[in-house]
Amino acid sequence: MGELNTAELLVKCLENEGVEYVFGLPGEENLHILEALKDSSIKFITTRHEQGAAFMADVYGRLTGKAGVCLSTLGPGATNLMTGVADANLDGAPLVAITGQVGTDRMHIESHQYLDLVAMFAPVTKWNTQIVRPSNTPEIVRKAFKIAQSEKPGAVHIDLPENIAAMPVAGKALNKDTREKSYASFRSVNAAAVAISKAKNPLILVGNGAIRANASEALTEFATAMNIPVVNSFMGKGVIPYTHPLSLWTVGLQQRDHISCAFDQTDLVIAVGYDLIEYSPKKWNPEGKIPIIHIGAAPAEIDSSYIPLAEVVGDISDSLNEIVKRADREGKPTPAFANLRIELREDYEHYANDDGFPIKPQKLIHDLRQVMRPEDIVISDVGAHKMWMARHYHCDRPNTCIISNGFAAMGIAIPGALAAKLVDPSKKVVAVTGDGGFMMNCQELETALRVGTPFVTLIFNDNGYGLISWKQINQFGQSAFVDFGNPDFVKFAESMGLKGYRVESAFDLIPTLKTALEQDVPTVIDCPVDYRENLRFSQKAGDLSCKLWE
Repeated sequence: MGELNTAELLVKCLENEGVEYVFGLPGEENLHILEALKDSSIKFITTRHEQGAAFMADVYGRLTGKAGVCLSTLGPGATNLMTGVADANLDGAPLVAITGQVGTDRMHIESHQYLDLVAMFAPVTKWNTQIVRPSNTPEIVRKAFKIAQSEKPGAVHIDLPENIAAMPVAGKALNKDTREKSYASFRSVNAAAVAISKAKNPLILVGNGAIRANASEALTEFATAMNIPVVNSFMGKGVIPYTHPLSLWTVGLQQRDHISCAFDQTDLVIAVGYDLIEYSPKKWNPEGKIPIIHIGAAPAEIDSSYIPLAEVVGDISDSLNEIVKRADREGKPTPAFANLRIELREDYEHYANDDGFPIKPQKLIHDLRQVMRPEDIVISDVGAHKMWMARHYHCDRPNTCIISNGFAAMGIAIPGALAAKLVDPSKKVVAVTGDGGFMMNCQELETALRVGTPFVTLIFNDNGYGLISWKQINQFGQSAFVDFGNPDFVKFAESMGLKGYRVESAFDLIPTLKTALEQDVPTVIDCPVDYRENLRFSQKAGDLSCKLWE
């Protein structure tokens, strides 16, 4: 093999890391990387916007646990990449972003499209650097992937100046090190077991860290053995099957909901794989009075409303198993917990046969759940529909409902659905989005068609920014600056070579979804939604009295 240049060595290192895809756009300053990818086993996915590329890498990382990789050129290409990079970093998804850059001989003067990208990416990454010595490339790539994939996962960034990319270099990829499990101390396990044994009304709060740790089975067995009810965060859906009798479904809405009453009455919260960014403890423990056990792969973040009695830090499955061995607990959930589950289910099923049109969001989501199999995946965009998806779309398995939560970035659904379909083509995938989020990255539907990833995009259409309108009316009594017009989404889809459908009654959605999911090209479903339900929910939240607990 002849001598490599730095870009070629970089690609060899990516291959060594097991990279399957690089998502990105071509540009002048990343030409050498693109040339190296031509002869690589890695497939380059040419996207229509760098934000879409970063979201694809973000969701790929979240679903696989392996860092997704995205590529941009310098300047505006890199700034476009940042939103998806920040989203991955705050949501704990492993991602490696690579940017082209001007040559090192131009950085000391004002140069076309030059920005200090290392400085710019610093706030939205776990670590980032610029390659200035070609021979350092293997160390930099290995470090990038190690940091991105280590708990808590997140984003890293590598900046490659174009003159460095072209330089000849001798070197090879470094061996990947194996990560051994770490185990919690016996002292912390014992402290947790004692507290759980004494608690009369404990509650488990499970988050995305349990999914990252593949602790679903252990968590379900722990809850069953201890007879303790479980609530999940938006990002913890499916850790325990929603059909399990101890599952109390999802917490995390900014407004009070039925599940808020359970937090009012608990005397111990057992937080398992819970990241504070998922749902601030100030919402469920505002006075800091609820005792907490923290069980996670990393120590607890500091928050005045989250001061644990014990921190059980280590492999989550092992920690749960060890606590079960030591806890002496024969208690059962109070009758109020059982009644709460009944109340949640009644609220969920209340809309199953609703015939109103435009369709109520609860009905929309209920019907979507009926069509999707347990293993299928939905990617929720951000907007009013996200609140309803979080509350009403329930999961049997982890990573089957992906929600941008820490950064809450609009535009993630369509790029994320493409990535999900690449990860497992056998699963049906639906991008659930509002009309606002749809128009932010709808261009990636062309990418999906070209790449061959047929998924369904379900648009909750209300001709406006529904979530902001909801917030404005709650706070000021009226909305402003939130209305807009839309293209004909069916014709829009058809103009791109996709299939488009329009829902025209409450009974159209299920057959339309079934038809759309069988197509071999991406499809778009335009579904009018009745967001008057937002304000009705706010009214119910204001009237919530927790009568079950009195």
